[in-house]
Amino acid sequence: MNTTTHFIPAGTLSGTQRGSLRRALGSTILMLSASLSAHAQTSARTPDPVPGPNHHDDPRHHTHLGMWVTADGHIRHELLPNGRYDEQRGQQKHAYQGRYWVKGNRIVYLDDTGFTADGEFRGARFHHGGYVFFRESVPSAGGK
Repeated sequence: MNTTTHFIPAGTLSGTQRGSLRRALGSTILMLSASLSAHAQTSARTPDPVPGPNHHDDPRHHTHLGMWVTADGHIRHELLPNGRYDEQRGQQKHAYQGRYWVKGNRIVYLDDTGFTADGEFRGARFHHGGYVFFRESVPSAGGK
């Protein structure tokens, strides 16, 4: 490794300049140390893996099961408890079908044709494919 060292001859800096240089170097070293420490802490954490066949929540029990619908009702996207989904587009039933995997608030799809997609649940909204879906409300058993 090639390094170049620069020396400042003694007596070239005044006492005030030497103090300013020490303070500047000291704060630079502190900032560098803090930055390296923060990097080491974030590097030590393993990010959550992307959901998939070997890493997912049990599809029978995650909280995102059921029918999700766009605000205009054009797209109906159902997450089934067997780990499959069925999507209707307009009047076209079963427009897309395939497998899905959920881990926390993230979802990954593998369509039966080999197409892959992903999405994210944010509160009461489901973001997928550039669309925002809302959970379809289920009418009560006693209601009309």
